[in-house]
Amino acid sequence: MSEKDSKTDRRDFLQNSFLGAAGAGLAVASTTHVAIAEEKTTPKTDHTNEVDVLVVGGGTAGVIAAIQAGRAGAKTLLVERGSQLGGTTTTGGVAFPGLFDAWGKQVIAGIGWELVKESVEMDGGDFPDFAKVPQRHWHNQLYTNQFLYAILAEEKCEQAGVSIAYYEFPRSVAKTETGWEVDCVGFGTTRRVHCKQIIDCTGGAEVVGLLGFPRLREEERQPGSFLFKLGEAHAPGREQVHRVYVHGADSTSSVTATEANLTGRKTILAKLRKEKKRLMHLQPETGFRESFRIEGETIVSVNDYTSGRVFEDAICNAFYPVDLHTKQGVKPKPLKPGTVPTIPLRALIPKGSRNIIVAGRCVSSDRLANSGLRVQASCMAMGQAAGVAATLAAQSGTTPLEVPLEGIHRLLAEHGAILPGKA
Repeated sequence: MSEKDSKTDRRDFLQNSFLGAAGAGLAVASTTHVAIAEEKTTPKTDHTNEVDVLVVGGGTAGVIAAIQAGRAGAKTLLVERGSQLGGTTTTGGVAFPGLFDAWGKQVIAGIGWELVKESVEMDGGDFPDFAKVPQRHWHNQLYTNQFLYAILAEEKCEQAGVSIAYYEFPRSVAKTETGWEVDCVGFGTTRRVHCKQIIDCTGGAEVVGLLGFPRLREEERQPGSFLFKLGEAHAPGREQVHRVYVHGADSTSSVTATEANLTGRKTILAKLRKEKKRLMHLQPETGFRESFRIEGETIVSVNDYTSGRVFEDAICNAFYPVDLHTKQGVKPKPLKPGTVPTIPLRALIPKGSRNIIVAGRCVSSDRLANSGLRVQASCMAMGQAAGVAATLAAQSGTTPLEVPLEGIHRLLAEHGAILPGKA
């Protein structure tokens, strides 16, 4: 039999199989065909990248940092150990980001707000009225379609010229004359990255830890949440889902994260059997609230946070109640009327470091301040500020802490961010 006849017979077999299934009353979903840009018989396993900015972690802060760096002209690589962008909003399932407003006005905007807004608009969702002060803070959070958010984030990275490497994570970092040499590993892949600046957006400041800089963490951690829904179908972008607390959840290693996921799924399975309902939605992993924080050039205290201290090197606003979760639950402590906290550049810089900056929940802060700073809108604002500082440092051959604050503010404003004190 010729190769042509073999392919024809296989095609006819598949068509007849589909017709047979349909004839038996089974619906066959339509299929859209796509092809990757390049098909190679022997995949390349060793890769080398020369970039200005390496962003490690494509979660809430990291994806915004990468887009900002790319838009500002930096050659940028984003390394993410998971399979999609968005972190807590997508993989964690907390598709309910906030808070972008405070006391009747918007205090956080920029690229993070752009991505959330576009996700809601494209999904036909609703927006809260930021001109009204809500009775409860969460009334002004936004229902967001997590699946749409993830693919829009990829599109914005592509448009900004950002390269993405999924399923990879740094295993070693070494200083060079011009910045860093970072060796990353993924299954079937090794990658060496030469970069001028690193933005650590890993949640637990994993790159900072690899470099041996000090990090902060208490013995007790806030519980994680595993999100699911029983009974009725989940309507993405329209509602929150159910959740179970995973006490002792620890994201600091693959072993501890595995244990958190196993524990969460086991609990949901027991609940499913008890309530005898259908499982309609299940997130792929636990959403973690707390891990390592850096010891930065300054540490934001809870008094700094609740007083609305405007730091002399403030690079963005933040807003959320002090929100510490415990075994007994959570009782948010609202900020006093008119209070809008700020985040200083020095809290994003590991103490004594050069050419590295962080963004996200690993910001240098005490535990109570961090319980308010760790939420999505504030992490997005930090990510954009870190993207600006790293880009300007790479372009001028200096380190983020030595970049003039006026230059950081100017570029942030050009890209739609709201500057501290300018809401």
